[in-house]
Formats: sequence, C-alpha cells, structure tokens
Amino acid sequence: MTKGRGGGPGAGLSRVSGALLAMSRHLEVRDVLKTIVVSARELLDAEYAALGVSDDHGGFAQFVVDGVSDEQWKAIGPLPRQHGILAAMLKDATPQRLADVRRDVRFEGWPSAHPEMSDFLGLPIADGDEVLGAVFLANKRCPKPEGGCGFTAEDEELLAILAQHAAIALTNARLYERSRELTIAGERARLAHELHDAVSQKLFSLRLTAQAATALVDRDPGRAKDELQQIALLAAEATDELRSAVVELRPAALDEDGLVATLRTQVQVLDRAHTAQVAFACHGVRALPAAQEGAVLRVAQEALHNALRHADARQVDVTLTRHGQGARLRVTDDGRGFDPSAVRRAGRHLGLVSMRDRAGGVGGALTVESVPGKGTVIEMEVPGG
Repeated sequence: MTKGRGGGPGAGLSRVSGALLAMSRHLEVRDVLKTIVVSARELLDAEYAALGVSDDHGGFAQFVVDGVSDEQWKAIGPLPRQHGILAAMLKDATPQRLADVRRDVRFEGWPSAHPEMSDFLGLPIADGDEVLGAVFLANKRCPKPEGGCGFTAEDEELLAILAQHAAIALTNARLYERSRELTIAGERARLAHELHDAVSQKLFSLRLTAQAATALVDRDPGRAKDELQQIALLAAEATDELRSAVVELRPAALDEDGLVATLRTQVQVLDRAHTAQVAFACHGVRALPAAQEGAVLRVAQEALHNALRHADARQVDVTLTRHGQGARLRVTDDGRGFDPSAVRRAGRHLGLVSMRDRAGGVGGALTVESVPGKGTVIEMEVPGG
C-alpha cells in the first residue's frame, strides 16, 4: 500500500471505513456506485476507476467512471461490451491483477479517445453465485516493479471490501424495485375496485334516469326536464371520478421534479378536475431522502382522495413546511368529517391504517383530527436525511 496516502494497513482500513460511511448517506443506487468508484480510486491511488453493472444482453445497464472528464467520456463513445478482460471477470468471476492490460492475450483494444492504461486491478461484484457486475482500477500512481503490477495483494483486499458493498447496494436496489412494483400493483388494484364501485354505480344510475326521462317526455314534460337535469349532474360526477382516476394512474415525477414540484402539479390538476377548490402552499422545505418523499406524496394523495371523493369538501388546503431537518405535511378540508373514535370502520374506509404505516415506515408520525360536519385535518411529520 502506498505510504504517501497515509501509510500502513491501519490507515487504509480507516479510509475504507470513511468510504463506507459516505456510502451509507446515499439512498439512490447510482449515488452509492459513484461513491464506491471515487473511494476506490482515491484509496488505491489510481488514475482511473470504473464500475459496470451487467445487463442481460452482453452489455452494461449502468457504467460509472471516475478520472475521466465529461468531454473524454463523450468522445469515447458507446458503453463497452462484455468482452476481453471484462468478460473474464464477469463470466469466470475471477479477480484480475495485471502488470500491463495491453499485453494480455485477452486484450481487444479500445476506442481512439480512450485513455491509455497499463497496470490493472479488477474484481467481480457478486451476490452469492450471481455476478452482478465488475469494478476495476488502472494506472496506480507509484513506482512499478520491473515487469510487475503496481497494485498489490493488499490493494486487492481493500477493493474486495468495496465490491462487497457494491453487491449489497445493487441487491437492495433490486429489492426496492420489486417492493415498488408490488406497491404500484396494489395501488392499481385498489383504484380498479373503487372505479367499479363508484363510476359503475354512477353510470348505472345514469342509464336508469335516462330511461325514466324517455318515458316521461310525452306525458309529463316537466318531470322529464327534472330527470334530464339529474342526468347532467350524474354525468358530471362520473367525469370527476374518471379524472381523479387518471390523476392517480399518472406516475409521480419524484425522481425528475422532486416532492414540492410533484405535489404542486398534482394539486393543480385536481383543482381543475373537481368543483372543489384545492390549494397548495410550501414554506422552506429542503429535499428529503427518496423514501421520505415517496411516503409524503402517497399520504398526501390518500388524504386528497378522501377529501374529494368521500368527504364532499368544497375547500382542500395542502401545506408543506420545514420541520427541523425534515418536513410537515398538513391536509385540511371542510368536508363532512367523521368520528375518529370509530377507528376500525373509519380507518379501513379512509385508508388511515395505510397512511400511518407509510409514516411509520420512514420514521415519521401521522395525526388525524376530525369532527362530523366540521371537516378533517391530517398531519404527517417525517425526519430528514
């Protein structure tokens, strides 16, 4: 290990510990992978570092680099394929420590804009027997032994620790995506059930009222006119139900826009889609970890759903404010309200159990205040990162 970077195995382990702590601060898998690559290059004093996550088609789903400028990276061109040294790491799951990668029989060249690399250290990233990708370094900044590699066995051990944490990050990302898919499937199933109960009932009433109006046109025009007005009202209500469904089906743009912009957009859409006035205000909120932002958005959606489709509210206000390092969500409506003491019946009907679960799942808390005939206030507090 290079003494100039702090000296001795203890210093190396200390730097690994610091790198792992840095990784723990990131929730997004690409941020974790980037931290691993940067940490590996700095720890082992290399010019270049890269980490590739395999896809199912002989290429890479993700490829993170450090030591290469954006201009260089664009000039290099498409992502590498799984061939040569990379293929050996991925298919045979074997570490590769080479004095000069260009002289290895498996070397197949690289694009003209690619930086020149000599000594090379690479390890597979594996979850059990499954190889998920590879991490590698090139051009160690140190005097090279005659005909030998600058990277040492100790370097390989340190890189192996980082590779193990990359495997954990990727495995956790897979579990998160699976959980997210199940959540989306559950939300869609809930929505389908509500559409069947609400919209189908309205359309059935619409059909019966139209039949009644048809029968009354000749013998009682006045009553026929009343029935036609009822048809217009039922059609408007059915339209509101369908518009709400479209809003719920539209994927939230949290990743691209963040919580504040996403919530503001959804409130604006609901305000246009419903006769009720729906307003949004935000004060001093900072970006939150992805899990917290997702939970806040889902609770806000559930509270809005209750206010607009169950409480017959005329005014709904959504407020998001800073609360310590986290945030406080407050949704108030002037609807019919309910008796919070009837927890079992009301809790199931209004989704209060799922809202509390979402809040608790990210270390937050949910409170509900409601009085029959006097509206409802739902408040959620979540910690920051």
